[in-house]
Amino acid sequence: MASPPRYSPTAPDRECKLPSPSAPAGEYRPGKLSWGTLARALGSFRLPIQHTRLLATLDPLALDREPPPQLSPEKQQVPEKLTWGDQEPLSKIPFKILSGHEHAVSTCHFCVDDTKLLSGSHDCTVKLWDAVDGSVVRDFEHRPKAPVVECSITADSSWKVRYDTFIVSCKFSPDGKYVVSGFDVDHGICIMDAENITTVSVIKDHHTRSITSCCFDPDSQRVASVSLDRCIKIWDVTSQATLLTITKAHSNAISNCCFTFSGHFLCTSSWDKNLKIWNVHTGEFRNRGACVTLMQGHEGSVSSCHFARDSSFLISGGFDRTVAIWDVAEGYQKLSLKGHNDWVMDVAISNNKKWILSASKDRTMRLWNIEEIDQIPLVIKYKKAMGLKVKQEKKEAYLKLKQG
Repeated sequence: MASPPRYSPTAPDRECKLPSPSAPAGEYRPGKLSWGTLARALGSFRLPIQHTRLLATLDPLALDREPPPQLSPEKQQVPEKLTWGDQEPLSKIPFKILSGHEHAVSTCHFCVDDTKLLSGSHDCTVKLWDAVDGSVVRDFEHRPKAPVVECSITADSSWKVRYDTFIVSCKFSPDGKYVVSGFDVDHGICIMDAENITTVSVIKDHHTRSITSCCFDPDSQRVASVSLDRCIKIWDVTSQATLLTITKAHSNAISNCCFTFSGHFLCTSSWDKNLKIWNVHTGEFRNRGACVTLMQGHEGSVSSCHFARDSSFLISGGFDRTVAIWDVAEGYQKLSLKGHNDWVMDVAISNNKKWILSASKDRTMRLWNIEEIDQIPLVIKYKKAMGLKVKQEKKEAYLKLKQG
């Protein structure tokens, strides 16, 4: 096993304390961070990097345009009023626009029982938002010194680890015991004990090209990683061995991955415009790589994916500026949410399945209310179309069987 990258846990950070939301501006009063811990990827680089050029090599569309015009301070702090989105002629989804970041919003999460939202940005900030009124509750200090590409939350305590390489992905395990980081230059992953700040495993050259995303399964025992090399790997934390390897899983770079809450399936999104759902528990998967492919949803590369807690539906964000909602059982797109002015970089679903959160390169997040999605005329229209298609396919299959 390769030697671990150098890191230095900062002792004071173990007792990192934050001011209460009611503390006067500029006053720093210790108060325990009881709701969660922040893993701030890219906040501790030793290598200099210009945030406006972050991940330039990972631009699947090679769009060399400047960032959107700078928003005025008033527009940065005040979210737009709740309004009805008109994504399609027959689609009406309520949404809120959350403005406050000065650069691309790269990562987003629901937290604190869906009452708060967490975001990270290329402007080197991590913010906590109120999910009800869309206001910024806290701008976390001390700020990272480089663009934030991903953040994750878990139970109490706070600490910092410094690496000698670029971190492109970080995730806490569901039980809060571990944190996994994905590396760019080393093509590997590092698994750490979150409580003792010790290295559990370091797998250099785990992939042949830069890792794009990694995540734990619901049991916190396996780590899935995906890469620009189009390969999927699943690492076992206990045995410290690679359990599964799927080569050429997509026809282009794989951008993201996520497990279902049962841990039986893994979804991967790719620059080939597709998403694939892989069964990671059957022998058929090991032998043939059997999967379900979700197509005809995005017109461009797919950047992110996320399962609902009960796996009834899946959402994905794309470089075509849309958020797609997929019916997992039937394998078709229920609805496409439009409104962002640039790439959708990350997506999240609330635990109660009523809300979708999307983060975009246009410097905003959108909070979509999908509670009554099945009553939307466009969704009903899609369902009817799918039903007719299934009936036609069954009829054709029956005729072929009868003829032959």
